[in-house]
Amino acid sequence: MKSSTAANIAAVMPSSWSTANRPSVTRFSTCRVAPVRGLSSMKGVRVVVVGAGVVGFSTAVCIAEALPFCSVSLLAEKFSPDTTSDGAAGILFAAEFPDIPLERQRRWFKNSFDHLLDIAQSRNSPEAGVMLSSGWQIFKDVPADKKPFWSELVIGFRSMTDAELKRFPDHKFGQAFTTIKCECSSYLPWLHQRFIKAGGQVEQRKVNSLQELSNAYDVIVNCSGLGSKQLAGDDEVHPVRGQVLKVEAPWLKHFIRDGDGKTYIYPGIHSVTIGGTRQEGDWRLHVDEGEAKSIVERCGALEPSVSRARVLSEWVGLRPGRRNPRVEREVAQLRGRRVPVVHNYGHGGWGVTLAWGTALDALGLVRMCLHKMPQRAKL
Repeated sequence: MKSSTAANIAAVMPSSWSTANRPSVTRFSTCRVAPVRGLSSMKGVRVVVVGAGVVGFSTAVCIAEALPFCSVSLLAEKFSPDTTSDGAAGILFAAEFPDIPLERQRRWFKNSFDHLLDIAQSRNSPEAGVMLSSGWQIFKDVPADKKPFWSELVIGFRSMTDAELKRFPDHKFGQAFTTIKCECSSYLPWLHQRFIKAGGQVEQRKVNSLQELSNAYDVIVNCSGLGSKQLAGDDEVHPVRGQVLKVEAPWLKHFIRDGDGKTYIYPGIHSVTIGGTRQEGDWRLHVDEGEAKSIVERCGALEPSVSRARVLSEWVGLRPGRRNPRVEREVAQLRGRRVPVVHNYGHGGWGVTLAWGTALDALGLVRMCLHKMPQRAKL
């Protein structure tokens, strides 16, 4: 990496965060779990995951590694570098969803953070595109909740000092911490190879309906993101348009995020991502030059040197917005056959943040489907 992880952490962490407090380096986690009685006899059960974004591949890897007796396939029309995930800033923050128990959201975040932290501290970090990132989240008004539910799960979370806030005169409050940045342009190909190594099979194919999968598979796992509007008939799913720029600014080492989530600067391994937009119900996929100019101006107000950065690329993507992510199972009647379907979609702008956590939940739901499967389908 071009930036120094240790220097980044030291710049924003209190002096009390000593070497003894730092997390130990461990080998990245796998999804292999202790066998559950009765499941090992299900050799040949066919599971299909629909969707090749960060949620889809995370889910596919978890299933393939934990249930090696199943035949696991992943189908998608688009793969990296052409997925919505590829353009994601990929930094781990979280927002509260209104109708999901906070403890479940906390578990999703913790499982994802711990999984990616293992990778960030392993030799796989550069190849997987996962790194530690330190910086500030700043607010123009003091937020009602100064310590969000995820504050104890990131590293060294604290309130910014008055001296630190001086560089942001329009902001009254801030938080400093170290989190993780996951660059999906590297992470998705890395997960792809991990899935293949676990015995998974991949096919590039557009799935127009779950009906067409009913005869070929025993369990369907829907991770199609915005595509679930059609595949699952879910009218709650809607696009949330995002536009970002990748710029060359190697002198920037720390992230800066405005608390409204619309203006941010995220240094990465090869470039700096600046953004952004959050436009509900907007299906436009072309770059809006007026918005690009606005992004540069807003980010320049937080970090003046951004105006001197060379623009490397511009990107637009449609996040799969939903009031709450849908992580649940159902039994669907497909072409006269009752087929268990596990849904894992609707993460909005928090796909990278929650992908591994919801993938583990989806894995648990798949296991439940297998337990309830008629004996003849297991053979």
